[in-house]
Amino acid sequence: MCMYCRGKDFVESTTTHVVNLENCLIIIKNVPCMECDQCGETFFNMSVALKLDEIVETAKKMAQELSIIDYKQAA
Repeated sequence: MCMYCRGKDFVESTTTHVVNLENCLIIIKNVPCMECDQCGETFFNMSVALKLDEIVETAKKMAQELSIIDYKQAA
């Protein structure tokens, strides 16, 4: 069930995940997600959420001001 609109139907989709840290912006494209058919809110399953955390930690170590990463290539 969608936490925002209480919708019950979801479709597989992809989204762009943006993390804005103090000194850098990390953009991760093509992230697999489930999208609420009613309101469009996106949700990640646990394995995708954990992988996103790994990707963000790796990008933070590179200390670039802007990182754009394709999930499919990084996963």
